[in-house]
Amino acid sequence: MFVARQPIFDRHRKVWAYELLFRSDAAATHYDGAEPSSATRQVISHGMLSIGWDKMLRGKPGCINFGRDMLLQDLYSSLPPGQTILELTEDIEADQEVLEAVRGVRDQGYRIALDDFRPGPRMDALVEFADLAKVEMETPREKQEIILRDLHARGIRVVSEKVETDADFRWALRAGYDYFQGNFFACPVVMQGTEIPAIKMHCLRLIQEAHRAELDFTRLTALISQDVSLSYKLLRYANSARFGRQGMIHSIRRALVVLGEYGIRKWIAVAALPAIANDKPGELVTQSLVRGRFCELLGQASGQGVEDQAFLVGLFSMLDVLLDRPLDDTLEELGLAPALDSVLRGQAPEDSVLNRIYSLVRRYEVADWDEVERLAGHLGTPAEVVGAAYREALPWADELVSA
Repeated sequence: MFVARQPIFDRHRKVWAYELLFRSDAAATHYDGAEPSSATRQVISHGMLSIGWDKMLRGKPGCINFGRDMLLQDLYSSLPPGQTILELTEDIEADQEVLEAVRGVRDQGYRIALDDFRPGPRMDALVEFADLAKVEMETPREKQEIILRDLHARGIRVVSEKVETDADFRWALRAGYDYFQGNFFACPVVMQGTEIPAIKMHCLRLIQEAHRAELDFTRLTALISQDVSLSYKLLRYANSARFGRQGMIHSIRRALVVLGEYGIRKWIAVAALPAIANDKPGELVTQSLVRGRFCELLGQASGQGVEDQAFLVGLFSMLDVLLDRPLDDTLEELGLAPALDSVLRGQAPEDSVLNRIYSLVRRYEVADWDEVERLAGHLGTPAEVVGAAYREALPWADELVSA
């Protein structure tokens, strides 16, 4: 059983909620009969008991898709009302039984969202109970504007769904959408030719230096010493309990020696990321860290000795978003190892281990379980190991961000 989360952003590009994505098994392509109810029950149990609601949602509301059978079986009642939004699927018919169930849901304090909203007689009866409606970006824009006016007049907030590009996002923002969901934040169309601020350039140079074939400790010491914040973070990290040292470390160079080559590369990547993303939503940093750790754990599970490279592939996969520059331009300046560079540019051989790991992570994020199972099979990694890696990556990233 898999559980994935996708952020929903507000008009200020801050995370407002997460949608929790689920499937009954890796081979399922659609729901039928009682299977959806069984799948939802397992996902709710998995999210509540195995992962933990707080770790999954980080205090944000969670949207979960509910079809007719799932709604009528009262599977939502174990979820916290104030934090749960029942997202009614577009195929629900608003008959008397469904309307009574929806009324009961609202009476218990749960919120209702209408997925893939299209106005019409079938939806009219449900609209009066809705707090939220989702409208796909591919809907004709004139029709979207009419839907927005009507729903806002009824006091219903509207999510622009499947926002794929910067142009999509800017249009939806002007049109008056309240929230936004889609691949824009992960794979945006970015502005060309944006100048990189000095502090970000310094961090990029540090990352570049850290990933040379041979580390130059003198140059690394000089670069870190130029930044008070990085110097403090490095010394605090090197003196932390995880290294089990008895004496205090007081010099940058000594701290680097204690970390070792792999530790240096990983620490610099993580420490420099917040400075690169200082004017971006915190969720982008979190998602980058989740990807990095997820890739790293899958690299370990593959037994191919690629965990350090896999970590960097995941971590750097959103540099275009963080820097508002085309990824190719940023990679040109970074000068990463060819194996990493080719994966991030989408030019790596399909059968390369790093490419399969990165592809698996991207497919997991959008709950494409058929492809997850196929890629996991090629890596020789059981599906339950993939799920466990994701569950470990979430709190790991959240802890780093909060710290």
